[in-house]
Amino acid sequence: MKRDLHFLWHNHPMAHSVVVIGGGPAGLMSAEILIQHGVKVDVYDSMASLGRKFLMAGRGGLNLTHSEPFDQFASRYGDRRNKIEPMLGSFGPDELREWAGRLGIETFVGTSGRVFPIEMKSSPLLRAWLKRLTDAGVIFHLNHKWLGWNVDRSLKFETPEGEKSIQADVVILALGGGSWAKLGSDGAWVNWLDQAGVEIKPLKPANCGFDVAWSPHFRERFDGQPLKSVALSFGGFHRQGEFIVTKDGVQGSLIYAASAFIRDEIEAKGGAIITLDMSPDRSEEWLVEKLSKPRGSRSMASHLEKTVGLKGVKVGLLHEFMPKEDFVNVEKLASFIKRMPIPLIAPRPLDEAISSAGGVAFEALDENLMIRNLPGVFCAGEMLDWEAPTGGYLLTACFASGRAAAAGVLKWLTDGVSPV
Repeated sequence: MKRDLHFLWHNHPMAHSVVVIGGGPAGLMSAEILIQHGVKVDVYDSMASLGRKFLMAGRGGLNLTHSEPFDQFASRYGDRRNKIEPMLGSFGPDELREWAGRLGIETFVGTSGRVFPIEMKSSPLLRAWLKRLTDAGVIFHLNHKWLGWNVDRSLKFETPEGEKSIQADVVILALGGGSWAKLGSDGAWVNWLDQAGVEIKPLKPANCGFDVAWSPHFRERFDGQPLKSVALSFGGFHRQGEFIVTKDGVQGSLIYAASAFIRDEIEAKGGAIITLDMSPDRSEEWLVEKLSKPRGSRSMASHLEKTVGLKGVKVGLLHEFMPKEDFVNVEKLASFIKRMPIPLIAPRPLDEAISSAGGVAFEALDENLMIRNLPGVFCAGEMLDWEAPTGGYLLTACFASGRAAAAGVLKWLTDGVSPV
């Protein structure tokens, strides 16, 4: 028989305690929903301050969400769309902007459709949010690293004062993925859940760079150089943008956008070749016409810049991958400019990635984000098995899943289930 939830919350507001482990967007959003419904909430985080990765994500301007139509927005979650879309239906981009507005953080839509706070920074939003949560009664415990469960099912934490054991009626795990370990997302939770029999998909780098076997000369000459106004093709992916050459390979927004496809290809076949159009606004015929003009005493580099505007790292790529004898053949030269093959060897390490794929399998969870074989334990955020490109999609789904997990907890308590 269900309890009268109204009676429970309004006459015994702290009758239940919920422990949230992880003080990022997903965990804090779970805490906010629960405290609003009179549930006692304690948030534990391994770091000395909250929202470390959230603050880092906002260093170049906090991309909170995206303004594109909802159907297109939902499509960004790929084969996990069917799992993420219902959460976004309850708390999507519009609701996120309204929520930020209630914190006093006004937002605007940039030219790319991305949504940013007017101040561009993440710290004002986080400060206002933490104040609201503290004022509402959420209790924060910092420098508490979760170490799994004790035999009696109590939670085990490593703290500066030694190990501590905590009892809780319900637990929400919002521990992040496996990237940026120095900010708290180290993926250590995989061991504890694996030991508990929870199905975990291997953590993989997402929105990541890739290794390329550059020649020593190219590596030294072009490390850190941007490749602007190029179009990248890989399988069915085709997009114009920019990225950066590094001493190890390539990274940047255009690479990140295709990274899931490239990573999976490398995993399946041991390597992947992307194709780069270094003059996307010009036809191959136009290039042939311009390059056919007499070079005279000009160097090839000067000729390429003078006739088709190609210089710097783009010319460097031609020398890196194009046979030397083909430079005198304008048709082949134009073809390479339009279809430059760049072989990628491997993704950069997980800890360098912006986010991670893999995590707790949705098959291990019920419709309320509760782990099926650990009743009363819920999951939210990046530790779930989903991925999305940059552009506000990652943050939006973390916020939305935090709310969904809290809703699942409230339903669990409403149904009168015995505590964990």
